[in-house]
Amino acid sequence: MRGSLWQVGQSITRRLAHGDKKTVACRYFANEAELKRTVLYDFHVANGGKMVPFAGWSMPIQYKDSIMDSTLNCRENGSLFDVSHMCGLSLKGKDSVQFLEKLVIADVAGLAPGAGSLTVFTNEKGGAIDDSVITKVKDDHIYLVVNAGCRDKDLAHIEEHMKAFKAKGGDVSWHIHDERSLLALQGPLAAPVLQHLTKEDLSKMYFGEFRVLDINGVQCFLTRTGYTGEDGFEISIPSESAVDLSKAILEKSEGKIRLTGLGARDSLRLEAGLCLYGNDLEQHITPIEAGLTWAIGKRRRAEGGFLGADVILKQLEEGPKIRRAGFFSSGPPPRSHSEIQDEGGNTIGEITSGGFSPCLKKNIAMGYVKSGLHKAGTKVQIIIRGKSNEGVVTKMPFVPTKYYKSS
Repeated sequence: MRGSLWQVGQSITRRLAHGDKKTVACRYFANEAELKRTVLYDFHVANGGKMVPFAGWSMPIQYKDSIMDSTLNCRENGSLFDVSHMCGLSLKGKDSVQFLEKLVIADVAGLAPGAGSLTVFTNEKGGAIDDSVITKVKDDHIYLVVNAGCRDKDLAHIEEHMKAFKAKGGDVSWHIHDERSLLALQGPLAAPVLQHLTKEDLSKMYFGEFRVLDINGVQCFLTRTGYTGEDGFEISIPSESAVDLSKAILEKSEGKIRLTGLGARDSLRLEAGLCLYGNDLEQHITPIEAGLTWAIGKRRRAEGGFLGADVILKQLEEGPKIRRAGFFSSGPPPRSHSEIQDEGGNTIGEITSGGFSPCLKKNIAMGYVKSGLHKAGTKVQIIIRGKSNEGVVTKMPFVPTKYYKSS
């Protein structure tokens, strides 16, 4: 699903409010029988989840509250997301770090055991195959999560290179965690509520760190991370225990943490200035152009050794021709592919994600423009439905992040 999930959610809400259930069912639910379901599907429906197709799965775009309210509640209290459509996998073997470093830009070897980072899988031209959160569990065990919409191509890509690596004597194997579900618990109440369900001291676990621990009596993979800009966790749990854990989290929060759908997740990640693969990050976009230079480890910048390194290291030295930038704008919220012009009416780029910010009460967007025109304060025109609307480049994140980091 390309474009703004927030906009899709608003469309569904409007149609349901006007009693247009037939159109909603036809437009958004026509392929329901063909879609995969997470183990939480019935739980979503029972709690008022409005299910839509997303990356081959039937997923909740929102619940009984509006996307605006869900977004605000995540920032004020907390949200629980089902992200089990995403693909978790483990790489094991004494050469697993060496193998993965051929495919991603991160300094995996430099990570301490139990530490993780956002990274990018690159192709031979330096473009992004996918973005992923990777964790070095131990020197011979890497845990990573890839996007649902990229699962098939990512796994094929990894498998192809793994076969070649092993043929040369490399020691690496993999396991795809289809037996597990993934929950994202986000917001200021995430840690205090989760603390009620585990004996581990979560105050000593910082952003990007990983633990294997018991939660609600079940062994889980816990990562202090998320994609909302808030403090929070991603919890990988055996699927048969996912519903019970979800209920326990909601009960311990006394109603303050709410089930939250993909619509609010999209507005939250946009407010945090985070890329959505397929919109803001694609096969033809490099990490440098996307503003992810920070994710390339210092050693990797010196040594390369990953696919497309020649292109990326050249961009590091000379600068890219285009850059991702954030925007405020007037008029209707910008949409993916809206044209960006300079004040003289010359085309300088296009919007990749946009919507109305529930927290800021104004339009926000991100997109790509020619280098030099990406600096904060640059005035632009954004073309929406043939009409020109004033905009200005602004720094991201739009809403300050609240990651739990060691002081």
